[in-house]
Amino acid sequence: KVLVPLAGKPLIGHVLELTGRLSPEKTILIVGFRKEKVVDYVESLNDCCIENNENKNIENNKNDILFAVQEEQLGTGHAVSTTEPMLDDYSGSVLILSGDVPLLTQKTVETFIGRHYDNNADLSVLSAEVAEPAGYGRIVRDSGGEFLEIVEQKDASAEEERITEINSGIYFVKAGLLYPALRKVKNNNAQGEYYLTDIVDIIRKEGGRISAIQCADFDELQGINSPEDLERALKFIHK
Repeated sequence: KVLVPLAGKPLIGHVLELTGRLSPEKTILIVGFRKEKVVDYVESLNDCCIENNENKNIENNKNDILFAVQEEQLGTGHAVSTTEPMLDDYSGSVLILSGDVPLLTQKTVETFIGRHYDNNADLSVLSAEVAEPAGYGRIVRDSGGEFLEIVEQKDASAEEERITEINSGIYFVKAGLLYPALRKVKNNNAQGEYYLTDIVDIIRKEGGRISAIQCADFDELQGINSPEDLERALKFIHK
């Protein structure tokens, strides 16, 4: 799916342009289904940037892209866990993005990360208020507004389904907490998968500071899952 074109460029190309502008220490792309095609595309981007000397921000980071292979699709938590060997000596924070969310802007990500540090958080998730939250995980807060956990749509109670603050799937989390939490994630849910969302509750219960931050236009956060989504995304790009 990440190779589906949007405005003349595959979805993953838009995401990699964003990561290039953020100048990360390391970029890891998790691949699985038809991984060879994704790897070939990324390597062709690298060759293009070197040969044509285009977009130096991207060029400087393309050589640092690593690939983590998720042989079985066992959920988002399992996918992120495949990156652990590449970050086993890393003590900083990890920004987790989705390959099918191509409209996210640099300004939004930088604002999100800035607020994470302002909150002195260990883990932050980018959230948004939406009129029709069906299909998205819900941000659950207590009566005082404190962020508690994320509940996936298929596991949500009737009361939780009425929540209109949703999880974008974008996280910023300390590496030293991320992987220990992932090892504790269970797959006892409606889909039998290892949800990345479960690390929120795990880290909170172990005393970590968590936050859900609203700082994005919902149009930026929408994943591409249908031709209709592509059409909407194209309209957003051409605003």
